Amino acid sequence: MSTQRLSLNRWTFRTTPLQEFLETTVSHGIDAVGLWRQDVAEVGADALRRRVDDAGLRVSSLCRGGFLTASAEADRAAALEDNRRAIEETAALGAPTLVLVVGGVDREDKDLVGARSRVAEAIAELAPYAAERGVTLSIEPLHPMFAADRAVVSTLDQALDIAEASGSPAAGVVVDTYHVWWDPCLERAIQRAAAAGRLFSYQVCDWNLPLAAEPLHSRGYMGDGYIDFPSITRMVAATGYTGDIEVEIFNEDVWATPADEAARIIAERYEQLVLPHA
Repeated sequence: MSTQRLSLNRWTFRTTPLQEFLETTVSHGIDAVGLWRQDVAEVGADALRRRVDDAGLRVSSLCRGGFLTASAEADRAAALEDNRRAIEETAALGAPTLVLVVGGVDREDKDLVGARSRVAEAIAELAPYAAERGVTLSIEPLHPMFAADRAVVSTLDQALDIAEASGSPAAGVVVDTYHVWWDPCLERAIQRAAAAGRLFSYQVCDWNLPLAAEPLHSRGYMGDGYIDFPSITRMVAATGYTGDIEVEIFNEDVWATPADEAARIIAERYEQLVLPHA
């Protein structure tokens, strides 16, 4: 079984202890992991880097920074400082990119346009800080149903507008199939991202129905839902993208599955539905 370019995102194995997750990744011949800041909080950046290095792994991304939509000045300053720490953690782990979930509408003003403007201002401020540390910022557009609480950026084109407005090559985007599969402008937007040198990450998982009580947990194994992985992967591959392909699944049933079994299913689906088109 080929796992070339496959990376396992930590949150796919959210309930698995960190060391077991790393060992499971290695046992399936996978050489990269996407980590979360909760892992850094648990053991510290330096200790986490040692664990990854000792396992012979590398870090494809760190999740997550962002949440940049607050209108109050004190909250904005706190968010910027937290994102600077996240950038430093990304660099300490040797990860190339920090994934940004930009934040939802501020309930104090409910100003959607203003929230997007604040995101753009914040990323323009953070991007040079990231560039100095050899880190890129991957803005993640989320499905529009998450605009209220998680991301006022819903399309790849919106994310690219913000990245380009920063004036920094360190700002770009992540293509996450769960969030963008529905976009009728997706192929053109992927081409635009690559042409601008701003396509930094590719993440895959499926869109399952019925939606879970927590819709974010309706992600599934590739092939279980409605997403055409061969088509989207070909769109990405056509740009010349040769980076990691992260599997990021939030799903209660997946979390309840033994880690070894979940990793086996992921590797099989990846080999069948993604890798041949990458």
